[in-house]
Amino acid sequence: MDLSPKEIVEQLDRYIIGQSAAKRAVAVALRNRYRRNQLPPEIRDEITPKNIIMKGPTGVGKTEIARRLAKLVGAPFVKVEATKYTEVGYVGRDVESMIRDLAEVAVRMVKDRKHAEVAVKAAANVERRIVNAVVEAKKKQAPDVPVELLRQQTEQEYREGKLDKFMIDLEFTGSNKPIDMQLPMGIGMEIGVDIGNIFGAIMPKRPPRRRTITVEQARAQLLVEESERLIDNDALHQEAVTLAEQNGIIFIDEIDKIASVGGGNGPEVSREGVQRDILPIVEGSTVQTKYGPIRTDYILFIAAGAFHISKIQDLIPELQGRFPIRVDLNSLTKEDFYKILTVPANALTKQYEQLLGVDKVKLSFEKEALKMVAELAEQENETNENLGARRLHNVMEILLEDIAFNATRKGPAKEIKIDKKFVQDNMGNLIKKTDLRKYVL
Repeated sequence: MDLSPKEIVEQLDRYIIGQSAAKRAVAVALRNRYRRNQLPPEIRDEITPKNIIMKGPTGVGKTEIARRLAKLVGAPFVKVEATKYTEVGYVGRDVESMIRDLAEVAVRMVKDRKHAEVAVKAAANVERRIVNAVVEAKKKQAPDVPVELLRQQTEQEYREGKLDKFMIDLEFTGSNKPIDMQLPMGIGMEIGVDIGNIFGAIMPKRPPRRRTITVEQARAQLLVEESERLIDNDALHQEAVTLAEQNGIIFIDEIDKIASVGGGNGPEVSREGVQRDILPIVEGSTVQTKYGPIRTDYILFIAAGAFHISKIQDLIPELQGRFPIRVDLNSLTKEDFYKILTVPANALTKQYEQLLGVDKVKLSFEKEALKMVAELAEQENETNENLGARRLHNVMEILLEDIAFNATRKGPAKEIKIDKKFVQDNMGNLIKKTDLRKYVL
């Protein structure tokens, strides 16, 4: 997608409040990727992404920025927690699994696109197979009716949806499904071997099976079968590998948890070991997956952490050097909370209006009430654990608990206005607790 950095920021502003520095950084990184793709191959191969590391408390938008960025351009995106990985030689996930996860996402994206491309042809094939089965069934009931007339009537009824509940006898192609086998670390997994496919190749194929089901059920199953038949899996896998290599985005969260904050041994050594295992992936290496080898040189890595205890400087120097762009994200203020409640396309207030609308409750929020909610969220973050925007979920749940509990589709529709008095009546304990804290030294 050909978007300028300003346009990318405008799109991110629809869902994320504030954090302009982080948005500018990711927008430039994304635009540079587009610029790189327009260059001749000999120059393009020399240009690698400038990875980003974000520092900021939880709930301020670090993950959401990366996720929305990937969705904006249709790039394969994987979010991983650095704490899930362990040093080589220990039981746990190896760092290369993040690349294999990215490959799976890329394959799914390409497969969805391919299915859309062959949808018309697949639907025509499905219609032909189902119509044949229906005609065969009807012919037994009315042998004197000409087949062509029967076929024309059946095609018309099928397209109008009149045959959805009609029972037919159909043959479905047998397939070798990959076997989902949980293997100990180190057996096949570190080189991306698909054990399920290996077993599938040596086991005899299942014979086609006949089933008696409705036309509606048959259509859903046959669409998948026909789409798979029309798609070249080898070409699909190659395209997915290229997509992951050139456009993939990996978000490494909680990277501060693997920073070494002191010298010595034990956990500190293990944390540094994980960093050293992540280093070659970020530097650029080749990881074997079941879809083929994937080079990590051009994948964009975005790391993030709160860095409450540790600092970015506590990461090993080599890893720090692979994240040249550093961005600080700010804690959210009551003004930010108010905007979060009102501005984004997926604002919490809009979500609650839609949810409770299902039970015939029409919610409306007054400006002063939302300002009070925003102020309560800010004060709770200051006096308790700073949860960022997630604190709003907590406050809104308390505020609307009685309404959500008593709402039902039975009876007439209700209109409920959330005003300042409603907030004071329903958040009295929280307001009182907040007021008392002013007098605590």
